[in-house]
Amino acid sequence: MERNFSVERNSEIELRLLIEAIYLKYSYDFRDYSGASIKRRVNHALSQFECNTISALQEKVLRDPAAFMQLLQLLTIPVSEMFRDPSHFLAIRKEVVPLLRTYPSLKIWIAGCSTGEEVYSMAIVLREEGLLDRTVIYATDINPRSLEKARQGIFSMENVRAYTANYQQAGGQCSFADYYTAAYGYAIFDKTLRENVTFADHSLATDSVFSETQLISCRNVLIYFNKKLQDRAFGLFHESLCHRGFLVLGSKETPEFSAFGHQFEPLVKLERIYRKS
Repeated sequence: MERNFSVERNSEIELRLLIEAIYLKYSYDFRDYSGASIKRRVNHALSQFECNTISALQEKVLRDPAAFMQLLQLLTIPVSEMFRDPSHFLAIRKEVVPLLRTYPSLKIWIAGCSTGEEVYSMAIVLREEGLLDRTVIYATDINPRSLEKARQGIFSMENVRAYTANYQQAGGQCSFADYYTAAYGYAIFDKTLRENVTFADHSLATDSVFSETQLISCRNVLIYFNKKLQDRAFGLFHESLCHRGFLVLGSKETPEFSAFGHQFEPLVKLERIYRKS
């Protein structure tokens, strides 16, 4: 038992050293991410890199930037789909869009946009509601490869059937096929959906706020942060949002128990849609 404890303790130390080394070498800050999530992803990386120890993995990624980029893909595994949780987007249409119409122009920040599914979903809603032309969307993520895929707007046709069903349940007003062209097993989305989108590298752990925004969407990102980093993110959101701006979160996320809990009030609590107090 003592030996098992020693091995586990060594592994914890090696993990902390790896995360600190990544920050010092590449300025990617995972120090306040959920320990269990990072540990699980690093353990998966060990097999992918054929390393027996975390120390061996650390040496590999410190000496080879290309290896670090491979590791970054594993540490920021993109899990997304278009119109994920359709009832959430239906609530945006019914409860948020009428209020967004009162602004002469809109700025929307999609934080942790991953490979872009959320971006295109939001753009489609805004187009159908007549708001896209007067909206600037900032789509940010820490993973440059995910951002590049988001810029391209090309997704596997294998997923489009599920996306179509989500779109219909989310109150879609057209045929979903109107928004993409199918070719060679891929769906290439209409480039006009991203004409007003700015894709940018941004870390909620280290970077500052954007200009004043009317709506921030950050879904299923905060669940990977510890409380300290969650508080930092909510602080950024509060500072970036205009008076009575909107914050939309993932189904398991809430500002209620954060240091900024009193700064947001629920608009549609079940769908995790809040307004700045």
